[in-house]
Amino acid sequence: MVQKRLCCCSGCACTIITRHTVKDPSRLIQSQRNSYHARRAGQRKEEILQQAAQLRQGVPVVLLLHELSEYEGDWSILPVLPHLYANYGQSASWFFFIEEETRVTLPALLQVLHRYQAQKEWFLGKHLHDNEASIIHHYAFSEDPGSFSYPDPAAGWALSTPLLQRLTERIQYEHLKSDFTIDLEHEIALYIWEEGAGPKLTAVPEFCTERRENCATTFTTYLPNCGDPVSKKDVFVAVKTCQNFHSDRVPVVKATWEKDAEFLEFYSDVTDASIPTISLGVPNTERGHCGKTFAILRRFLKVLTFQVFLIYYSCFLCSGCRMVLSRAAVSRLISSGCSCYSDDAPDDMVLGRCFTSLGVPITHSPLFHQARPDDYSETLISLQQAISFHKHWNIDPVAVYKHWLQDTHPRDEL
Repeated sequence: MVQKRLCCCSGCACTIITRHTVKDPSRLIQSQRNSYHARRAGQRKEEILQQAAQLRQGVPVVLLLHELSEYEGDWSILPVLPHLYANYGQSASWFFFIEEETRVTLPALLQVLHRYQAQKEWFLGKHLHDNEASIIHHYAFSEDPGSFSYPDPAAGWALSTPLLQRLTERIQYEHLKSDFTIDLEHEIALYIWEEGAGPKLTAVPEFCTERRENCATTFTTYLPNCGDPVSKKDVFVAVKTCQNFHSDRVPVVKATWEKDAEFLEFYSDVTDASIPTISLGVPNTERGHCGKTFAILRRFLKVLTFQVFLIYYSCFLCSGCRMVLSRAAVSRLISSGCSCYSDDAPDDMVLGRCFTSLGVPITHSPLFHQARPDDYSETLISLQQAISFHKHWNIDPVAVYKHWLQDTHPRDEL
């Protein structure tokens, strides 16, 4: 299920480090390497600096996360916490994280943080919770999903320095066990809670998304004006499928968004003229599908002339969020010789490894979803102009498309 409009999407966050007193605050902004997102983070940095100058109580230190190290995994926050503590833990009392489209009212934020004793462990934010057990949260708290809260990233969330110190010691001692992140804020909240050894999230009403009185933060949009849209004539959509799903999942694509894609091809393990599908000679695998993905990429370069490449999966076993690649990125990937170690290797992880080794930035967008709408907090996704959701089971995929994804204002661009 893919929405019609395709544009730059917010995935950056901003982290502000403050002292317990209003005087001499220091700041840190999290960002991604993509030029658009780096520019947006830079604009947020300037806004914070301007507000601090108006307070006339010291010049803050403001950092961009993507400038701190070359490690792409810093996006998931936990790996960078030891660096933050080592460099700012002795002078800062609070570490506050926001997204690039979150606006901060600095005096109000400092007043809010002043309410909490910075010598104690605090985890602050606008709380979200699951209405039902969610696969993306590994069915945590399945008996009572609403009993566990995690922060709304758009409203911002804060760690006190004592909590950051303990997290740093734990990370350095245990090392992080997971090599991928599906839902960042929930996983951070679980890690902080540490099965009851750490604090749960404390709700702060002044951390807001919708604008109202006394808010320290507000949120604008996940889909800001990021320039002229891409023409549909420049976008090629590849739908990966297999014979098992020709009769039930392919019709969903045809009944929803296929008409919005000017150029689309279905790739399967067999040729089926009624759809039609194209077989590239790669057999279907139970998982991974790396061999099929690379075969499609090679066809994209050799036969097709489009500038943007979107991969959609109707077998839904991996990379369910969808991937968007520029022609230049695909060309560099294929010419590098980086490839699958087997046909059933996880294509998303192989592509991530290849692009990282080539220095091609991988940009995260929260508008591509790994699961169904019901697997996310409605408070969170109601702020988004979603691009895609994943999985066809236990839902009506056509109804999901009509409610969350259908563009009611047809246009010629993506």
